[in-house]
Amino acid sequence: MACQSVTAVMDEQALLGLNPNADNRYRQRAMAYFEQLKESQDAWEVCAEALAKGIYQDDHVKFFCFQVLEHQIKFRHAGLSAPQQQLIRESLMKWLQCQLLNPQPEKSFIRNKAAQVLALTFVMEYVTLWPKFFFDILSLIGSNPHGVDIYLRTLVAIDAEVVDRDIMHSAEETRRNTLIKDTMREQCIPSLVESWFQILQTYQQSHPELTCQCLEVVGAYVSWIDLNLIANDRFVNLLLSQMSMEELREEACDCLFEIVNKGMDPVDKTKLVESLCQVLQTSGFFNVEQEEDVDFLAKFSRLVNGMGQSLVQSWTKLAKAGNVKEAADTLQALEVKVPLLLQLLVHEDDDISANIVGFCYDYLHVLKQLSLLTDQQKANIEAIMLAVIKKLTYDDEYNFENEGEDEAMFVEYRKQLKMLLDRLAQVCPELLLEAVRRVFNNTIQNWQTAPFMEIEVAIRLLYMLGEALPASHGAHFSGDAAKTNALQDMMRTLVSCGVSSYQHSSVALEFFETVVRYDKFFIVEPQHIPNVLMAFLDQRGLRHNSPKVRSRVAYLFSRFIKTLHKHMNTFIEDILTRIQDLLALAPPENGFPAFLTSDDQLFMFETAGILIVNSESPVERKQAMMRSLLTPLMEAFGLLLAKLLQETEEERLACVADCLSHAVSFASRTSKAFSNKQTVKQCGCTEVYRDCLNTFLPALSCPVQRGVLRSSVRSFLHRMIICLEEEVLPFIPAASEHMLKDCEAKDLQEFIPLISQITAKFKQQVSPFLQQIFMPLVLAIFEVLARPAEENDQAAALEKQMLRRSYFSFIQTVTGSGMNEVMANQGAENIEQVVFTIIQGAVDFPDPIAQKTCFIILSKLVELWGGKDGMVGFPDFIYRHIVPACFMAPLKPTFDLSDAQTVLTLAECAFTLKMIHLKRGPEFIQFLQQEYLPSLQVSQEISQELCHVLQEPDIKVLKTYLKAFFHRARL
Repeated sequence: MACQSVTAVMDEQALLGLNPNADNRYRQRAMAYFEQLKESQDAWEVCAEALAKGIYQDDHVKFFCFQVLEHQIKFRHAGLSAPQQQLIRESLMKWLQCQLLNPQPEKSFIRNKAAQVLALTFVMEYVTLWPKFFFDILSLIGSNPHGVDIYLRTLVAIDAEVVDRDIMHSAEETRRNTLIKDTMREQCIPSLVESWFQILQTYQQSHPELTCQCLEVVGAYVSWIDLNLIANDRFVNLLLSQMSMEELREEACDCLFEIVNKGMDPVDKTKLVESLCQVLQTSGFFNVEQEEDVDFLAKFSRLVNGMGQSLVQSWTKLAKAGNVKEAADTLQALEVKVPLLLQLLVHEDDDISANIVGFCYDYLHVLKQLSLLTDQQKANIEAIMLAVIKKLTYDDEYNFENEGEDEAMFVEYRKQLKMLLDRLAQVCPELLLEAVRRVFNNTIQNWQTAPFMEIEVAIRLLYMLGEALPASHGAHFSGDAAKTNALQDMMRTLVSCGVSSYQHSSVALEFFETVVRYDKFFIVEPQHIPNVLMAFLDQRGLRHNSPKVRSRVAYLFSRFIKTLHKHMNTFIEDILTRIQDLLALAPPENGFPAFLTSDDQLFMFETAGILIVNSESPVERKQAMMRSLLTPLMEAFGLLLAKLLQETEEERLACVADCLSHAVSFASRTSKAFSNKQTVKQCGCTEVYRDCLNTFLPALSCPVQRGVLRSSVRSFLHRMIICLEEEVLPFIPAASEHMLKDCEAKDLQEFIPLISQITAKFKQQVSPFLQQIFMPLVLAIFEVLARPAEENDQAAALEKQMLRRSYFSFIQTVTGSGMNEVMANQGAENIEQVVFTIIQGAVDFPDPIAQKTCFIILSKLVELWGGKDGMVGFPDFIYRHIVPACFMAPLKPTFDLSDAQTVLTLAECAFTLKMIHLKRGPEFIQFLQQEYLPSLQVSQEISQELCHVLQEPDIKVLKTYLKAFFHRARL
């Protein structure tokens, strides 16, 4: 030992900081002491001695000592001397010996940490230094319960270190773990299994918690040890007996599940499952209805699910291999389990039911593969169908207005049941259609008296048929007559029986969801449209007392109108009148919640726009309707903007700005009905949208709430570029000037796509404007990128990365739109500054998306300016900067040649080199061979090889060569 006296070496003041209630000063001292002990060559030994001799009674100090040891073993084990490694082993065994003598066990968190440290020591030393690890521990603990507890916890910790597939391991760790498992199989697994059997038998009455721990260990290890050691009469009978003991049954169930899940020969697996089932059935476990313990039944359901899925896997392998008799036996074994499956599937507890869904799904998949179904199999299908229909039903306790965790779990469970329904449809569509029709008709004819959950599930089943029995582009009402007639009958009943008046929100939602899913029904039977429209518009839909229903119906109504707008002509004016109050802009000072949220109103404005644009009214009438829709927004906007400039309180400012933003968004959304300038002109709406631009653009110069206002106006401009085309151009220069003032990274990032859209769409038309705005925009970007940011501010770093990408995309748009003059007319100094940023982007920033864009730009610039009649001085720039960039970027360690995105960047780099050769010819080859490649110490042979490939006509050859070239260069 390096230390004479423990008390002399341990920093008692620092140890005080380990107490959770210690003040910050002591805590910092404890942390510093921890780092000191970790890094020292031998100071950690004091912790080993403290644990071995039980010097400290404070739990936090004990935990601290184990942490110090853990660090040494995990990170510094290889550097420890042989005596130090021996000290760790001895200290751990002495600590374990102390546990046998203690009347009370250590706290659980200390035992877990000790087990982790023992497991780490095992991983480091078992194969080479401590082959008797388990023998030593088992010899020491004997039958002492405290010792057995530590032994079992250590086994769990070893499983986590060596076996657990959820933990990522390096290739080296994986090799090490495989060696450990192989060595354990050879040397000690039979002894460990024997120790588990003894523990399970000895402690099942006196220490059930130890027995449960041991069952967990068996379940964990069974996946990689010889199954015959566990799957034998002695062991399985013990496990089955524990299935009847209240404190052990759940863990015993889990253990059996792991045994069943073990990969093995399909015939042997079938035999194992069948023998287990026989004993379970004889013991009365299949009498599910007599079992009251739902927690155990959930585990039992999982076990049955595992057995069922194992049989399905065995049948699949046997059928594929052509083993007809064995496959038939396995299928028979499967069929016998179906009654039990149905009992569990239909159980009132959803957890029990959910645990068997996997088996049920796989069984249906087996039936789907059979060419002919027996009467019993058809009966099974129908029984599963009825069980699914029953389990889809809400219970009384579901809280629709305040959905919590239980409700979310039921929604997820419903999704699993939907998968079963879809699979049923694949196996036997006629049977499913008939079952749904029967349930639907029986329920809907008594809708006035039936409980809400029965009506909801009846309509839900009709809705689900839409996905279970798919049709191309929703054409459910053409083709197969039986299906078409059944769906048409049910839809006719749904929209004419009056069920839309049912008061419960779940029924209302399901009604409208189903109407919209089958909206093409109304093309076949348009006489039902007026009734359904009224349902959408009155207290059953948009004016329902539930905000949730109103919100969803706003969206569904827009979808309904989009599909059926050709059938709406006679109703347009009436609809617009009825929804007028729902289109009002909610004032910011109103303390009451709005009838519809602003997001819901977006759908309402879109719907109104679609109705107006697609109406058969004369142009003047369309124009008048659109103006009456948009004028209230413009008027409100003008008043609110004036109000915003007078406000001083931050919260009020934000409210008014949001309201202004909503007004712009609503106006923008009405334009979704138009596809291009032609449709706007045909409706006579050009002028009203120009008026909107004149109304909204002054907000760009507003000194407060700039982010919100700019974002909404910018989005409106995007829409107007599509709808008004060149008529929007007069508004762009002033708008751009305002948007470039005092901007942040996010503002610029959102502004660049607008300029890129204008550039790509109008090209030469906007060349003078682009020449004027080019450098102010570029300089604004440079200024934002140059702003200092905190080193660890990841959000700021990401914003800058995205801005950099946007900037490069903008330059790419300009160079790729045939507007050479935009950059060429910026003056030599500015051009050089911009092109240097492109070189920098290609080489210095490890962002393959941006790098790829930069190389696309460089190759374009070479194409434009690199020829004989190109820009003066540019060929020299190519040789001094662009050629080196093509080599420096791929040579960077951050340039990952195994990454797909980076490979695309390398392809653009190759294209740039190819373009230089195209423009400069033999002069470029000479430069590479005589000047540049020798400066990189590239041999003459490889230099000639590269230049030869560069002159090949096929670019693919160069791409492949460069990948190998740079891979070699890094070795």
